[in-house]
Amino acid sequence: MSRVYDATVIGEPQAVGRDAKGRVWEKLAAARVVYLGEAELVPDPDDRVLELEIVRKLAARCTDAGRSLALALEAFPCDLQQQVDQFMDGKIDSSILKSYTFHWPPERWQEYEPLLNFCRDNGIKLVACGTPLQVKRTVQAEGIRGLSKVERKKYAPPAGSGFISGFTSISGRSLIDKISSTRDSPFGPNSYLSAQARVVDDYTMSQIIIKELDARDPSRMLIVVAGASHVIYGSRGIGVPARIAKKMPKKDQVVVLLDPERQSIRREGEIPVANFLWYSAAKPCSRNCFDRAEIARVMNAAGRRPEALPQDLQKGLDLGVVSPEILQNFFDLEKYPVIDELIHRFQGFRERLLADPKFLQRLAIEEAISITTTLLAQYERRKGRFFEEIDYVLTDTIRGSVVDFFTVWLPAPTISVLSYTDNGSGESFEFVKGILGSLPDNAFQKNTLGQNWNVNQRVAAVLIGGLKLAGVGFVSSVGAGFSSDLLYAARGVLKPSVNVGAGRKRSPVWKSAAVYSCFLGTSANLRYQIIAGLLEHRLGESLATRYNQPLLAGLLSFVARTANSYLGTQQWVDLARYTGVQKIKEPLPSAEITAPPEISQLEGGRTEVQNSDDTSSNRNQSSGPTK
Repeated sequence: MSRVYDATVIGEPQAVGRDAKGRVWEKLAAARVVYLGEAELVPDPDDRVLELEIVRKLAARCTDAGRSLALALEAFPCDLQQQVDQFMDGKIDSSILKSYTFHWPPERWQEYEPLLNFCRDNGIKLVACGTPLQVKRTVQAEGIRGLSKVERKKYAPPAGSGFISGFTSISGRSLIDKISSTRDSPFGPNSYLSAQARVVDDYTMSQIIIKELDARDPSRMLIVVAGASHVIYGSRGIGVPARIAKKMPKKDQVVVLLDPERQSIRREGEIPVANFLWYSAAKPCSRNCFDRAEIARVMNAAGRRPEALPQDLQKGLDLGVVSPEILQNFFDLEKYPVIDELIHRFQGFRERLLADPKFLQRLAIEEAISITTTLLAQYERRKGRFFEEIDYVLTDTIRGSVVDFFTVWLPAPTISVLSYTDNGSGESFEFVKGILGSLPDNAFQKNTLGQNWNVNQRVAAVLIGGLKLAGVGFVSSVGAGFSSDLLYAARGVLKPSVNVGAGRKRSPVWKSAAVYSCFLGTSANLRYQIIAGLLEHRLGESLATRYNQPLLAGLLSFVARTANSYLGTQQWVDLARYTGVQKIKEPLPSAEITAPPEISQLEGGRTEVQNSDDTSSNRNQSSGPTK
């Protein structure tokens, strides 16, 4: 599932398709030295996963070709080579070797241990190629001149070997001049002393690598794991590959940068930073993520042209953020007439169906539960007056269906490619839209293409989702209240024999709307985020894809939503009674069905269902399936 990019092309790095990855492995296997550049200032555990993956596959290829393999690690100072050899020979165990890495953060050993054990178990020689700690600290504090003559001879390049000229950038300006002209701290990461420490690191590693390559086995492959800044390509003298080039042709060296933070554009005449950029499956991708040839194959197989696609998908293809799988899902959805109409006319449906092809099925389940329980509750309470009061029944049922639609719609996962074109500039509305677009649709949603949501963003998703549902609840409750008044007034006109205005009791519309919106924004919001994010998007998808149990996944969704409707109904009844919105004068029916509408006594002994947002008819009937 890792992604590979060819960084030697002009322009932005080009994604390597699944079929073309074989050529990448062939190029790696043909090299004598393969550099794996890992993150330095903020070490990334995912880098170690990629390193083990690459070492495993190259070890298998070397075995098939009858070549030996060695692994050089900058993480181990070269003065620990004896201890590393003892570990490889089984003379000391990992706990003893770990005691020599006291300079590592506590979690670093756990990250490197699988790689070390694999090398030991498969007879792959480990080479410690880092600069000794004492030497590095001396150079960082005093510069190369602080080293003793013996240390300087061993770890620093000789005078006149290109210390200054070796750090000349492509633009021709010396890197040392650049550093000297800045106002950074003299001991900071960009200081002159740090530049000298880098030279010492590069020189030390290059000398150890050359020594390993000059060994008796000329066919040996050496994999070097070092900080990315040490292995990137550059003008002569910069980094380890350039120093090794004095002894070995550049074509025999391959540089791979692991999980680089950004992909730079290479212009004509510029030297590439590496041969390949290699991203782990856990890393998000925001540009040029997929092989263009595979995209073209899917398009040709469907007989479609990019110009015929919706605008957002066209932009996504231009940016390289629409995967072949998403494109194929879109073409598959087009085969169904109703869905085809929805995904072409409405971007919201398109974004949800591409993320979850079963979105309409989940929406249908929720609406079926809502309508069924609402009608049962209405009939239970109105009995013989059910058809006579069908106008009230329809009002409550429609209101409940609308609310239930939004409780499914808002937390549903989406795939939106237009967000990658937003630069956050422009009007304040666009800025706010960009901020909201950076949040997941629900707090438990899986990281998607180009997104790696943190805890703060997921918490914000809960709050924003709650505000949206609260708005839906307030508007729908007020609307239902006023529509109920209109219906009640219409009855007085159509049936003047009935004393419509006498003794009608009801809860205040605004109070009912406020309570109902708070209920939707808190309890309902959390429950529906859990259902959409954890049960359906994560557990249900895993059952359907990994374990091939689509029926079980569908059953899980149905049971969860039915149980949620029952729980939500009970919570709303308790809240409505506590706040005084609902005042039931007679016992509630079985808790198995939605709470009944409020009954009030009108003058003349006639009973009337208290409709609208006295909320007992408003939500006790329609909130059952949604809250």
